[in-house]
Amino acid sequence: MKVKVSRKAHFNAAHRLYRKDWDEEKNSEIFGKCNNPNFHGHNYELIVSVTGEIDKATGFVMDMKILKDLIKLEVEDYLDHKNLNIEVPEFKSLNPTAENIVVVIWNRLRPHIIDTHELEVVLYETPRNFVTFSG
Repeated sequence: MKVKVSRKAHFNAAHRLYRKDWDEEKNSEIFGKCNNPNFHGHNYELIVSVTGEIDKATGFVMDMKILKDLIKLEVEDYLDHKNLNIEVPEFKSLNPTAENIVVVIWNRLRPHIIDTHELEVVLYETPRNFVTFSG
């Protein structure tokens, strides 16, 4: 029997959506306000879920304290109050869209979750705009 456990978290970050190989006109046309050369920020909300079999000895799918600490170390400490374009290595060459941010988060967490468990990350950029990545 598989069960999904989830933990919420949040972080604040600034970013600018643009491509260096496009001129300002095309960047503005495609990315609109998100192309602000002075950057803009979001209060990101995050839900990290782990799905797996319940351990017979502990009764846990995953110890939620371990998941909490993992999210703090690999996501909150890494991204909170950062300018993603400038301060986060993955976004030096990757446009920091919500889609790319959720994949970066998933990739940072995945090595710490046992292989038999599934990992799902939901990232809310705004209360109405969110993306999900799982595997």
